[in-house]
Amino acid sequence: MPNRLAAATSPYLLQHADNPVDWREWGEEAFDEARRRDVPVLVSVGYAACHWCHVMAHESFEDETTAAQMNENFVCVKVDREECPDVDSVYMTATQAMTGQGGWPMTVFTTPEGTPFYCGTYFPPRPAHGMPAFRQVLSAVADAWATKRADLESAGTRLVDAISGRLDLGAPAPLTADVLDRAVAALAGQYVEATGGFGGAPQFPPSMVLEFLLRAHARSGEGRALGMARGTLEAMARGGIYDQLAGGFARYSVDARWVVPHFEKMLYDNALLLRVYLHLWRATGDLWARRVADETADFLIRDLGTPEGGFASALDADTDGVEGLTYVWTPAQLVDVLGADDGRWAAELFEVTDRGTFEHGTSTLQLLADPDDADRFASVRDRLLAARARRPQPARDDKVVTAWNGLAIAALAEHGVLTGNDGSLAAARRAAVLLADTHWVDGRLRRASRDGAVGRHAGVLEDYGDLAEGLLALHQATAEGRWLELAGDLLDVVAEQFVDGDGWHDTAADAEVLVARPFDPTDGPTPAGIAAAAGAAVAYAALAGSPRHRELGAAAMASLARLVGQAPRAAGWAAAVGEALVAGPLEVAVSGPAGPARDALAAAARCSTSPGAVVVVGEPDAVGVPLLAARPAVAGRPAAYVCRGFVCSAPVTEVSALGVAMRGA
Repeated sequence: MPNRLAAATSPYLLQHADNPVDWREWGEEAFDEARRRDVPVLVSVGYAACHWCHVMAHESFEDETTAAQMNENFVCVKVDREECPDVDSVYMTATQAMTGQGGWPMTVFTTPEGTPFYCGTYFPPRPAHGMPAFRQVLSAVADAWATKRADLESAGTRLVDAISGRLDLGAPAPLTADVLDRAVAALAGQYVEATGGFGGAPQFPPSMVLEFLLRAHARSGEGRALGMARGTLEAMARGGIYDQLAGGFARYSVDARWVVPHFEKMLYDNALLLRVYLHLWRATGDLWARRVADETADFLIRDLGTPEGGFASALDADTDGVEGLTYVWTPAQLVDVLGADDGRWAAELFEVTDRGTFEHGTSTLQLLADPDDADRFASVRDRLLAARARRPQPARDDKVVTAWNGLAIAALAEHGVLTGNDGSLAAARRAAVLLADTHWVDGRLRRASRDGAVGRHAGVLEDYGDLAEGLLALHQATAEGRWLELAGDLLDVVAEQFVDGDGWHDTAADAEVLVARPFDPTDGPTPAGIAAAAGAAVAYAALAGSPRHRELGAAAMASLARLVGQAPRAAGWAAAVGEALVAGPLEVAVSGPAGPARDALAAAARCSTSPGAVVVVGEPDAVGVPLLAARPAVAGRPAAYVCRGFVCSAPVTEVSALGVAMRGA
């Protein structure tokens, strides 16, 4: 059997390259083969860090008998949902419409034209919990194809018609301060103060909502907004969802109190959360928030950095097939590593009990209170981390996804300039260089690369929006014109390919035609594509002096105003962009020769929490930096130029005067 997945750029597909299933990659060739054989297509969708994907693979796809049944009756296509988010979106919508639920692994049977007619998620090898065995499903579908094909095709057509309709977002309306204030009030009604967060188990980090709340507080001084953000962020940072030894957040908590995580660590979660913790520290000075931001930045660079300069997608939840094996502890294990005194102290500090908080008497590590002996704590952490490093380690999905790297670039660039961490800024720049040189191909983005080789799948809207966001943050951090120029090019493609008379779309106009053209205005674990692109357009408008980009962002936000007002948990990033529109633009250019005087002005400018602020620091008339054009030093001294709401004030050379100018007094 040909090993058709051996050359894939996706680690997930490579995990299946040696299956006895005759897998093919997603593409027209697979559907041509289905038409030639006159058989259905079995589309199996998952991702490398997915626990139940691994389970189904071991139970079914590695089984010779099951594989023979699959190969005889179907053309089998394996899809990495992270590499093909458009394919995943269409078939997940179909799965949810047909079954009322979704998730991964996702199993979809389609006609040779790609029309789905039967959908499901995980199927066990034997009937269990009301689910049929996978081989029973295979037999039933094959029999129905042979005997009731017309019925299947008709059902598929009706399903496609149902999923092709667009969500009714209502008539466009300005995303005003009143709408945003109502969104804060709605969130306050859902906030659970006892645990932090906005609901029960499972608890997913509400990263985009938290960014919105911090921006709402910055605009209005709304105490509830800051309290909800701070309470949730502290609960997560002190819980087991956060790696108390090495930094970085797991994907979600299976309980309501953030104690027991699903242990996979995703790039996108950690990039978004790094930025939010950084912004909380900037707004409040909370030292624990700064610590978490620093540790998360270290995690990104150390554990997810790739040799080519990008960031890997994820660390697995499983180690040697056991979830959490690398991370959990018993009291006896702590004593073995630390000795009796430090072991008991660590067990009390980290909430490691004889009964355990996880499975089989093991516990995740929590840090519900700061230790009273910082030196002892540092020693304990170092020794535990060294011992943990000798355990088996989770596998890493090392494909470099454009959108998620864009989020990481934004977070690390801001971390670098706000904390003075040159390593974070350098890491952001390396990633930007990789994406600019490798993922930007013939004026269009590709979705992913691996080992420096770019994949063939086209970028989707979130790739353009998130990368533009990251490049604009890097432009502000470095005053390098290259990043502003590329961000403008990305947004030009957005305007040309992703917006038309029908509204916004998640795939380009000239992209591969699927059975439905996907568009989802709601946030998932990452910002919705439309909100990401709108946010970048608003920032670009301020940095480049481009009214048409502000109009593009404002129009996008107008289409989401009802969603923000009625369901802010699903539209956190749109609400955050709305705050930037309402509060901005606030443009600050610090111009003049490098040195302590310019650094002082730059630090004062970057302390601004205004959601609409953009700040650039550099030499006067730096090439490719519009905010520094025709803005010289004043009497040989660095000067800050402030424009607020399209009105500019006189340049200032003193930090105190800059603060007044930025407040608009």
